[in-house]
Amino acid sequence: MTKDRSQNRAADAAEGQLWPSPDYDAQVERLREAVGREVFIVELVPTGMELAVSMPGQSVVLLDVLPFPQPDPARGLAPHLLLFDDGRGVNLGRIARVSVDRPFSPAPEQILYRDHDACEGLLFAERRLSKRYIAERSRVLLGRLLGKAPPVTALPSVRTKKGISGKGGEGVGG
Repeated sequence: MTKDRSQNRAADAAEGQLWPSPDYDAQVERLREAVGREVFIVELVPTGMELAVSMPGQSVVLLDVLPFPQPDPARGLAPHLLLFDDGRGVNLGRIARVSVDRPFSPAPEQILYRDHDACEGLLFAERRLSKRYIAERSRVLLGRLLGKAPPVTALPSVRTKKGISGKGGEGVGG
């Protein structure tokens, strides 16, 4: 990654535009170095109404890291796609974590890629639903069902013990 690109990403992060994250390029490089190795993935599976998580605990061989031609932060599509030996290609925006050696609770040095917001804000955060969060989320989902894409800022935030992740009003939290 060039210095200018790194500075631009840092500037975007300072303005609240954390997509992709400032360390995204370094993580993609770690993934490229792991091509040909067995990896474990934690996959985000969006459905019509909720976000499911798939953590099978079985390894797959990482065959390639490919550029994705149409990244879109509103739809959670990152600029890269991972190709696995089981025939699947999965966009990095649909992956919460890629690790080597251990499928569950990997050490930091075993983690090749980690979507911080997905891991901390969605998967492992303590939750308490507020009326405001339920109302905001219901509006977003109803809009999607009716074919009206909400603006990115309309997505509710996630409140954790460490702070707020995302944009919008009061979210889930402890």
